Amino acid sequence: MTYPTVRLKPKAEARAIRHGFPWVYADELVTDRRTKGLDAGALAVLEDGERRVLGLVTVNSNSRIVCRMIDRDPAAVIDEAWFATRLQRALALRETLFDAPYYRLVHAEADGLPGVVIDRFGDAAVIQPNAAWSETLIGPLSAALAKVTGVTTIIRNGMGRARALEGLPEELTVLQGAIDAPVPVPMNGAIYMADLLGGQKTGLFFDQRPNHAFAQRLAKGARVLDVFSHVGGFSLAALAGGAERALAVDSSAPALKLAQDGAVAMGAASRFATRQGDAFATLEALAAEGAQFDLVVCDPPAFAPSKQALEAGLRAYERVARLAAPLVAPGGYLGLCSCSHAADLAAFRGANVRGIGRAGRRAQLLHTGFAGPDHPLLPQLAESGYLKALFFRLD
Repeated sequence: MTYPTVRLKPKAEARAIRHGFPWVYADELVTDRRTKGLDAGALAVLEDGERRVLGLVTVNSNSRIVCRMIDRDPAAVIDEAWFATRLQRALALRETLFDAPYYRLVHAEADGLPGVVIDRFGDAAVIQPNAAWSETLIGPLSAALAKVTGVTTIIRNGMGRARALEGLPEELTVLQGAIDAPVPVPMNGAIYMADLLGGQKTGLFFDQRPNHAFAQRLAKGARVLDVFSHVGGFSLAALAGGAERALAVDSSAPALKLAQDGAVAMGAASRFATRQGDAFATLEALAAEGAQFDLVVCDPPAFAPSKQALEAGLRAYERVARLAAPLVAPGGYLGLCSCSHAADLAAFRGANVRGIGRAGRRAQLLHTGFAGPDHPLLPQLAESGYLKALFFRLD
């Protein structure tokens, strides 16, 4: 197959790409009329400034990430068989890690499918084609997914901020099969109800699985508060670990309904309660009520989704820590999480320590957690290591 050619500017650094960095930014590429004329998601051979071939890339001149490396072989044919090879490799890892088919199957660049996320829920899978090339090739991608995994229902979730950055419209479609109810997902002994059509992202956050498990170890006999709970991530895990009772707080009534349904499915409804409202206001209200918990976990959305939002995001994380710390009983535990890739571990930890200190509490840092192994990191791409979870013991 013959592909068009795109070229780095003479002063652009090609070494990083040769060593595995997967992106080319718009200011690094020669964007002449021919390059700008390529359709979003087109495939092209990337050359360095001296016309040496670097590999096959996808091109989208509408995006700040103008090229994404897709194959080191410049003659690669990106068809159903190519997708099947990548998916088989991803599946082999997940089947090694997990006994049941509930996991992130594809984690974008780290699994060789740039900008693509696939979460598996038993016989169903949700694809997030967050890059233009994957939208263009959704047909062979979904066909390979069905063939390799045997899933019978495939949903394309084209929603969210990442799509807008690629100039793609928001849309949600069922590509294969049908689904008419939330899917029960067993994880860490809990049962979560995942709404694959109406929930956040793909319906469930698999990335917190190891952090749920760590919190579960702290939860036996405990009073637990789960803030920004979504469908009950930490609270249902705590109940499965023997918590005395758990309260889930979220602004979304549908998410809390799914959490309640999960507690019912687990046989733990009598120990579970929900409270709908703004998280900051609810933390203040609970403090005014004199509430105390043995374990408090706060898992907010990304307060710092970009470098421009970093300063405000760190202030928000500090505020969460300051408001949550007074609710922790002496000797109890506080878990604080961030899914902001712009806030690195040191900055996030510093914000939390400041917040705990401003609340007048002294802390021991017990555990630092990250996303599970079904969310592998591409070492050359810091953005793929977005999730941080810190657990403190408070005096």
